[in-house]
Amino acid sequence: MGAGRHRAYSILGTSFGGCGNVAGMRIKIGRPDLGGYAGRFDLPPAAGPFGVTFFGVAGLLFTDGTDAVMTDGFFSRPSLLRVALGRIAPDGRRIDAGLERLGHGSRLHAVAAVHTHFDHVLDSPTVALRTGAALVGGASAANVGRGAGLAEDRLHVVVPGEPRRYGAFTLTFVESAHCPPDRFPGVISAPVVPPVRASAYRCGEAWSILAGHDGGRTALVQGSAGFVPGALDGREADVAFIGVGGLGGCGEAYLRDYWRHTVRAVGARRVVLIHWDDFFRPLDRPLRALPYAGDDLDLTMRVLGGLAGRDGVGLHLPTLWRRSDPWEAACGSSSWST
Repeated sequence: MGAGRHRAYSILGTSFGGCGNVAGMRIKIGRPDLGGYAGRFDLPPAAGPFGVTFFGVAGLLFTDGTDAVMTDGFFSRPSLLRVALGRIAPDGRRIDAGLERLGHGSRLHAVAAVHTHFDHVLDSPTVALRTGAALVGGASAANVGRGAGLAEDRLHVVVPGEPRRYGAFTLTFVESAHCPPDRFPGVISAPVVPPVRASAYRCGEAWSILAGHDGGRTALVQGSAGFVPGALDGREADVAFIGVGGLGGCGEAYLRDYWRHTVRAVGARRVVLIHWDDFFRPLDRPLRALPYAGDDLDLTMRVLGGLAGRDGVGLHLPTLWRRSDPWEAACGSSSWST
């Protein structure tokens, strides 16, 4: 990797993923080998109509065969060079290809934005326009939607802690935080009309999203590796999808606190790690980990693997495009009929 590209990964990985490299730490060259974690890509495939599909970063599609909700909906994945030096905009071709690949056959009711950095919200309004879904999130997400021409009745600004129903699903947004440091902090106070610099997509409001289904399944989606201490206490989720981008540069103490205030707080019995992939790489190519310049997935896997083993929690990596049922073994299939 050239020096300029290495530096850009370091800066942008910190901006959108998490803590970046600990001060004084010597940056390793290259990137983690996902082959070393092949055994973690072992989520049970969905045998019935209910399933969740991972499509990179914090993109998750939950469907029961009739109703569906989605987090983020990021498919464009502009290159590192364009993000660092140019202007970015949704790529309609890549969005359409991604939606076709998901092929869920359900009515998509909601696209929920975990926060408003570009690698989460860039495509969300376009996905909502393509599918008839509502864009759900904070006031910043609504301004991204306005810039794309979404009608006001399709912009759902949430009240923290208040459940909202979308078909057979219920979404509850709990105030959270972006993993430090956030190089583009602050809210988005006016419509964002692309193409724009990546810095126009400020973090906005960050959320922990609790998703529940009428059939009994519950999940936590923690799109960014940040947390508010105590915010999730008293909440419950059988499966936790937790973002780990940038955690490898935060130090072991932060990783342990993150686990305690997310996974342990909601009592999850199965954990699925998201937001570990190199989001500058298009989705028609195999996923790869972020380079060491922006993250250290090896450290994250070592620390979280130890915590999961101690707590008796399953720890998994999701497979791109594969519809899975993480609840199957987490709680026993007999309790999860739809």
